[in-house]
Amino acid sequence: MSSWRDRVAARSYDAVVVGSGPNGLAAALTLARAQKSVLVLEAAPTIGGGTRTAELTLPGFRHDVCSAILPLSVGSPFFKTVPLSDNGVEWIHPPLALAHPLDDGTAGVLARSIDETVGALGPDGAAWRRLFGPLVAGWDELAPALLGPVLRVPRHPLRLAAFGMRAVWPAATLARRLFRTEKARGLFAGLAAHAILPLEDPLTAAFGLVLGMSGHAVGWPLPRGGSQAVGDALAALVRAHGGEIVTDAPVASLAELPASRVTLFDVTPRQLVAIAGDRLPAGYRRRLERYRYGPGVFKIDAALDGPIPWKAAECARAGTVHLGGTLGEIAAAEAAVWRGEHPQRPFVLVAQQSLFDPTRAPAGKHTLWAYCHVPNGSTVDMTDRILSQIERFAPGLRDRVLAVATHGPATLERQNANYIGGDIGGGANVVDQMIGRPAWRLDPYATPARGIYLCSSSTPPGGGVHGMCGYLAARSALMSF
Repeated sequence: MSSWRDRVAARSYDAVVVGSGPNGLAAALTLARAQKSVLVLEAAPTIGGGTRTAELTLPGFRHDVCSAILPLSVGSPFFKTVPLSDNGVEWIHPPLALAHPLDDGTAGVLARSIDETVGALGPDGAAWRRLFGPLVAGWDELAPALLGPVLRVPRHPLRLAAFGMRAVWPAATLARRLFRTEKARGLFAGLAAHAILPLEDPLTAAFGLVLGMSGHAVGWPLPRGGSQAVGDALAALVRAHGGEIVTDAPVASLAELPASRVTLFDVTPRQLVAIAGDRLPAGYRRRLERYRYGPGVFKIDAALDGPIPWKAAECARAGTVHLGGTLGEIAAAEAAVWRGEHPQRPFVLVAQQSLFDPTRAPAGKHTLWAYCHVPNGSTVDMTDRILSQIERFAPGLRDRVLAVATHGPATLERQNANYIGGDIGGGANVVDQMIGRPAWRLDPYATPARGIYLCSSSTPPGGGVHGMCGYLAARSALMSF
């Protein structure tokens, strides 16, 4: 049987895209829509990158391998142009986007309705409305700016300035200044902890603001059947526009690729140097070699004999549950990870898709998707600490566990080579890399080497299933035609 190289060697393409994650497929679709001939090469047996779904525990239990809840998909300017619903994607919106329980059995919530969220936050409801009300009203104007390069002239500078005045703060400082109760402070801290940074760092408030805004503006939905549906829909559209996709096609060097006018890489800087380093100017290559990767994650998937027995009733209505208790606890856990430590009580992110999507598990059974942050490359098994943190807010959880699949940083990197050391975000969200990732350039997607572009989450706007990195990289590449 001939290899993938033999099959494409004699062909010539306008564009070759290496990697079929959401950004690689977004780039391929953007180019194919512009009537360019496109070849996508994927190292794994299946397409999708972070949007894969598989039976990881027991037959009939379908678990999202990485991405699970996708607010940035429904909020993305790129995805607004993509007919996902016509290609098998059905969005499910749980009654609550997020619940954040406390030890007293109560919970803060992020609902699509600001009024419902305000009502649940009691004394801090008015402060939540003052913070998020104006930002949510401007979501359609802000989203293109927030999901794109920082170093460009904004179309709505006043809206962006209003966001920026809050976003530059450390999340812990902003939460303490604006809110009086642990419920509101913890809710905001959990949102901001998606930065995977110490919450005392500048700009961490931006993550809390963007995720809170998206919850109110577009919701935090999950795709019926699993996140694989999004990758499959994008792939179907690429093929419908004449693009080719080849799986089981790892790329180790440029010499292996067929002739093309441009090549776009849905990979991180380390891999780009390994594949194309000899074509990159020495200075740029050194900057890529200095690129910083962030903490990793330790993930578990479990098959359950029933729903998670939450103490707080709100948690049973939420697609996502953040477990970490108070602002102080979450901040301490995230700071410890950044120092290279493994907190005894980690901040845990839980998704419970099967509560709202019966296709995920056999009748009467359920799935659990959860992870915590760990130092990059960690080899520590965090399974017991994750389950203990869930049990803290849901006594009896362990009695419902039928099977568990664990995925530490090394396993995650084997599943997806972009997850260097378990870093699922394409690089650390430190200030300089938030502003100029992977290196400070007016066009962060174009490398100094002619025809070579980077389109992964190591470019703006960073991690998340939004497709904007691929879309904007493809727009950049199209300017060379």
